[in-house]
Amino acid sequence: MKRKLTLRRLINYFLGGLLIVLPLSLTAYFISWIFTSIDTLIDTQSILGESIPGLGVLAVIVLITSIGFIAEGWIFKPILDFLDHVVERIPGVKIIYSFIKDFMEAFVGEKKKFNEPVAVEMNNGLLKLGFVTQKDLSGLGLKGYVSVYFPHSYNFSGNVFLVPSEKVKPVQGNPSEIMKFVASGGVTTLGDDTTVESEKAN
Repeated sequence: MKRKLTLRRLINYFLGGLLIVLPLSLTAYFISWIFTSIDTLIDTQSILGESIPGLGVLAVIVLITSIGFIAEGWIFKPILDFLDHVVERIPGVKIIYSFIKDFMEAFVGEKKKFNEPVAVEMNNGLLKLGFVTQKDLSGLGLKGYVSVYFPHSYNFSGNVFLVPSEKVKPVQGNPSEIMKFVASGGVTTLGDDTTVESEKAN
């Protein structure tokens, strides 16, 4: 009996340690992989005569920041808008370009999506957490409907449903925490300020 308790305690210690080590290890590995991948794009060995870890990442960050700064200028903005217009008219290429552009704007652009969490009323009072991505679907002939993205748990995919707006209840809280809550299958903790409003969204 005592041996069983000791073995169970050791297993619990191991699982407890795994919960600490595994997320840290995977995060460190992922960050290291990103840095290494970017560093290989710029061969500092051939340019400077020696390999300097992290210099490639720094160079890419400076380059992207500079492009963003230039894009805001009134001189270059019309040129970039013209290039954007040209690329979106190329068959085949426009599909890939538009998808990547819309995806990036959904997270970091001025037209941010996934920052309006809602709870959609399903059958028998069941509420499903999601994020409003489009409020006007009149172009599809669906007046009074909104599009809601429902992320999958433990996955980087999800589904988009078109639902009547009266079925949608706003959720007050941090959108990032709510996305993490849904993606983790509900195992993460939500803040105390996260509440589902009783009134439906208009």
